[in-house]
Amino acid sequence: METNELDRASRQILEALQADARLSTQALADKVGLSATPVWRRVRELEERGVIRGQVALVDREKLGLSILVLANVSLVRHSEGAVEQFERLVAGTREIIECHAITGEADYVIKVVATDMKAYDQFLQQQIFKLPGVASVRSNVVLREVKYDTALPVG
Repeated sequence: METNELDRASRQILEALQADARLSTQALADKVGLSATPVWRRVRELEERGVIRGQVALVDREKLGLSILVLANVSLVRHSEGAVEQFERLVAGTREIIECHAITGEADYVIKVVATDMKAYDQFLQQQIFKLPGVASVRSNVVLREVKYDTALPVG
């Protein structure tokens, strides 16, 4: 289901849930101007179609002691057999990597990594990333401050 297939009410439901996923069905219905039963049905349909993939709590990383945020460009050895699969398995199983995107350009991937401090990030690189034989290079960009951090997608 693409966003252009969504009617106005479904878009309003998505916007409201992205702002506060804890809204009760009745509160959500009040926000979008429908009764509770049709809203409940629409939410279930959006979940069944995969438009709503889940509901999560957004946690402040710094309050967990994860003060370092790094965007790292990772390049793989082009002719190394299994390098992509091995790297992607590592990514899937590594909690410090909170995002990974295969990209175009000079690097093959950009990963978003959290760590308690620079020493922990260095240790992560040495013990995880640099041990993979298919990794050719890593260019780390330490985030100084987050100018914008928003998880809500534009649905309207």
